[in-house]
Amino acid sequence: MSIALKTVLSDSAAMQAEIGRICALAPVIPVITIDRVEDAVPMARALVAGGLPVLEVTLRSDAALEAIAAMAAVPGAVVGAGTVVDPSQVERVKAAGARFAVTPGAYPALMDTLLDSGLPFLPGGATPAEMMALLARGIRHQKLFPATVVGGTAMLKAVAGPLSSIRFCPTGGITPENAPEFLALPNVVCVGGSWLTPKSLVKAGDWAAVEALARKAAALR
Repeated sequence: MSIALKTVLSDSAAMQAEIGRICALAPVIPVITIDRVEDAVPMARALVAGGLPVLEVTLRSDAALEAIAAMAAVPGAVVGAGTVVDPSQVERVKAAGARFAVTPGAYPALMDTLLDSGLPFLPGGATPAEMMALLARGIRHQKLFPATVVGGTAMLKAVAGPLSSIRFCPTGGITPENAPEFLALPNVVCVGGSWLTPKSLVKAGDWAAVEALARKAAALR
């Protein structure tokens, strides 16, 4: 094995260890879309107070990068960037203060950039072929997406034997009702869910209600 390849695998292992630690902090990672930057800090405080320190802010709004920077300053918050789909976004989210990245899928240029960046990341996969391609790069922590569309718990049970070293964060269609079924599986370390920050509560600034939702989610496992 060449020195360069050994270095790449060593760096990948360190990043995987860190994303594994982050995923293990709570059973649910809130998947958040921020429309108003002023909501970022009170939302983060409510979620952290409710027991969900890991926050995924999706790059689906113009306010996302500023929101990541604001949330990153909240004590106890571990803030990452979701919906990372282009290599050009990687350095921007890292500069904003993101401590990890989440992608809906994986392709070589994006994976190369993420591995080179040193930023821990959770890449999406939907098929055994995609999962194996990521595993070949040393990526053992993956996001099953869209989880309920591609087979849900049945898919996770099916790949548990042949791909036993992979640990998943299923996202997409996860609800308070089906989350316990996913979390009960040995190859699931956490789930991602968007139900923690409903638009009605965010618009009303009802952060106590958001904290209550977080507290219930934190008790799911």
